[in-house]
Amino acid sequence: MPLDFLFSVNHYPKAGSKIDGLGLCIQGGGPVPNVMVGLRRLGHRTALITAVADDLIGQMGVDELREEKVDDRFIVTKRGTSDTAAGFVEQGSGRRTMVLNRIIHVTPADINTSRYPIPRLIHLDGRDLDACIKLARWGKKVGAIITFDIGSQRNDVSPIFPLVDQLVVSDGYAFPFTKTKSARQAIRKLRQYCPGTIVVTEGIKGSTGLEDGRYVFQPAFRVKNIDTTGAGDAFHTGYIYGLLNKFDLSYRLLFGAAVAALKCTKMGARAGIPTRREVQQFLKKDPPIYA
Repeated sequence: MPLDFLFSVNHYPKAGSKIDGLGLCIQGGGPVPNVMVGLRRLGHRTALITAVADDLIGQMGVDELREEKVDDRFIVTKRGTSDTAAGFVEQGSGRRTMVLNRIIHVTPADINTSRYPIPRLIHLDGRDLDACIKLARWGKKVGAIITFDIGSQRNDVSPIFPLVDQLVVSDGYAFPFTKTKSARQAIRKLRQYCPGTIVVTEGIKGSTGLEDGRYVFQPAFRVKNIDTTGAGDAFHTGYIYGLLNKFDLSYRLLFGAAVAALKCTKMGARAGIPTRREVQQFLKKDPPIYA
């Protein structure tokens, strides 16, 4: 679970150059932790299984989760140096470039399912795959929905796909993994690995999902982009909220798009994650979409 250090800049620095920052944002990060924070703000109880180091940064990350009322009882503390991420956020466009320094890992030995309450849903990402597979297998046994997020092609995560009920992945992973150039083509290829619902997100190009033989497309909402860090995590937050509230695929994609858009209006992966009321008010205004 990294702590994110985000510098706002006028433009990306060239190699070997020096520029002045316009501001610094320090917040907790990580795909699953961000979603747990987001779902808590939307009114659901959440708990996080992860590992942190026994240092100041690790403690800061846990303290932030406690402030958000995310259950931290199952976080494992290890000796070492905490995970950190640093990035530049370009003012005007909201584009960001991140560098992740990841040292602390969750192993299957850290997963003690006898301690865990029976969940309605388990959300996983592509990190620490062996531990994720152990959790997914346990989740299937106890009747939990298994959702999975992967944003880029760093390692082979396909062994977990047969266990996944809701596979929501970005184009940054889906296209290179399937060697395709469109969401529908990628979904058809991913269908060979995953029997569940499949969604491919494409940033401002929107999202496409396949469920029960039917394709659904949702455009992205147009907002004043401050920072896109964590936009994918915010989409997962809204999408999973829809699952837990038994929304159909169309409204899950709509709700995910709204949460992601609102997140992008503030710096950092978590500051802009909205409450349920804020999402409802946003959608009532019939916000513009990207053509």
